[in-house]
Amino acid sequence: MRLDDLDPSGNVSDQGSGGGGFGGGSGGMLGLVFGLLPMLLGRKLGCGTLALIAVAGYFVMSSGMLNMESSGIAPAGQQSAAGNVACDTQEELFACRVLKSTEDTWSQLIQNYKPATLNFYQGGGQSGCGAAQSAMGPFYCPSDEGIYLDTSFFEQMESQMGAGGDFAYAYVIAHEVGHHIQNLAGIADQVRTLQARSSQADGNRLQVGMELQADCFAGVWAGINANRIEPGDIEEGMRAANAIGDDKLMADAGRAPVESMFTHGTSEQRMEALKRGIQSKNPNSCNYLQGVQ
Repeated sequence: MRLDDLDPSGNVSDQGSGGGGFGGGSGGMLGLVFGLLPMLLGRKLGCGTLALIAVAGYFVMSSGMLNMESSGIAPAGQQSAAGNVACDTQEELFACRVLKSTEDTWSQLIQNYKPATLNFYQGGGQSGCGAAQSAMGPFYCPSDEGIYLDTSFFEQMESQMGAGGDFAYAYVIAHEVGHHIQNLAGIADQVRTLQARSSQADGNRLQVGMELQADCFAGVWAGINANRIEPGDIEEGMRAANAIGDDKLMADAGRAPVESMFTHGTSEQRMEALKRGIQSKNPNSCNYLQGVQ
């Protein structure tokens, strides 16, 4: 995906390396994953990343560790309050350019659009929704309107999920921006209200609608920026959407897929939502939450 001509977004910060990491012994990364796994089966899923927790859990259990390396230095950057510089690696610079592209796109579609803030961290950090940990994957926090990203996740997508590529990485960021759109539009609040008085199964279905709509919004961004898409990009996005479908995640973890437990949608649904947005270029086509919007 061609983004080299874009200046990086100024709505970024870098928290650097988090305090404490994952610890040792039974309270380390594996303990974190098992501590978060019950949330995957519930309905309070406001940050939109719990399928990625399942990915992390699966690979922690199968390999015993995750590769958290990052590489490549680029000259651009933004100084954060903590003294760390955002957009100073190849991965961060790419993410900052993706964010700038989403800002340009959604500012054309939404009057007085207020951008999200992209917050980088390494290993662990803090968000308005609580602790940020690499095992959680990228997520959006509605409390501070921030997207939280440890760019080592891109390497995990490549090496552990077979879903690498620049467009796949851009799709992840654009999906989280999609949750920001839902927050700005009041959709997220309406869904949480409905979930509070719903059964777990019904609440999960609402969450699936939220995730598919965010996928579709990511597709709208991509479709509007079709002039930046290169051969193979769409296929990269579809591989990523396929890799994080609930049915595939459950099967990869050795569990029988159970539809009532889905919180993000099947691989087929996620690919369809991304494709719908790309083809329509219209956020009104992303009507996965009938009666809520």
